[in-house]
Amino acid sequence: AVTAVGGRPHAEPLALAMAGEAARGATLYVTLEPCSHHGRTPPCTDATIAAGIARVVTAIEDPDPRVAGRGHAGLRAAGITVETGLLREEAARDHRGHFSRVTRGRPSLHLKLARTRDGFAAPSTGERLKITGSVADGAVHLWRAHADAIMVGIGTARADDPSLTVRLPGLAERSPLRIVLDSTLRLNPASHLVRGARDLPTLVLTGRGAPAHARRMLASFGVEIAFVPTDAEGRIDLPAALKALAERGLTRICSEGGPALADALAAHDLIDACTLITGSVTLGEAGGLPVLGANLARRLADGSLSVVETRDYGPDTAVTYERI
Repeated sequence: AVTAVGGRPHAEPLALAMAGEAARGATLYVTLEPCSHHGRTPPCTDATIAAGIARVVTAIEDPDPRVAGRGHAGLRAAGITVETGLLREEAARDHRGHFSRVTRGRPSLHLKLARTRDGFAAPSTGERLKITGSVADGAVHLWRAHADAIMVGIGTARADDPSLTVRLPGLAERSPLRIVLDSTLRLNPASHLVRGARDLPTLVLTGRGAPAHARRMLASFGVEIAFVPTDAEGRIDLPAALKALAERGLTRICSEGGPALADALAAHDLIDACTLITGSVTLGEAGGLPVLGANLARRLADGSLSVVETRDYGPDTAVTYERI
């Protein structure tokens, strides 16, 4: 069992309910220390004790100050054997979104960018360009399935009219929340994001000065509107936006916006992982929009984000950088 998107319900009560009487006297394996505090749901330690579990094997302790060892202590006090540390590093990677939310007050953010062989995100004319092939596209959809939300800026939403769904066999139901950063509500009501909002949750983060008629229009299609602060230029305040998403329980964001959003995220040091996919196409002398802005280029060059993986997806090459 896995914890639901948004953080509730936790995986433990789901697994115990599935096991039923088979849980009595059994071993419970969890990647994160069971919670021991009352929140929107009862403590997982209470459910574990009530189910008659005899032994709990935990990969890693929960840094949340409401837990932080209290979960394990409560289980031991109830006579349950507790073992920790199994696959600790793997669990830390799996829970880095939760850890980021607890320690930094924001979700972890995975930035995805595609560029031509000569380093451009799009032609200077603004027309759409297919950069990556089907194998790389499949990898992107898998990353989406692992995220709580996919985020783009209004520029990408208007230029590309993306669906931001998971289109892999058997994983369509894993399509996450779709988020658009749109300070003045310029999102096209005829876009895929708006037209599909009743089928897939779609959230637009906007400023309080956004037109009321635009709010009503988008809301009539099922789009959720949330207000966040804007900066001096009227753009979405990115640190505040991510804080607001963390308050909703989101822990892992996949950002698929363009170079402008990517560079703004880098300027605020909000990128935890960056995957740069280089396709086989080139724009040549005509050039285009460079994929790397000054802030992101600096982060990649100064070691703030270091290469952890290079992988070929058919004719395309993906290099992943992570915060060290």
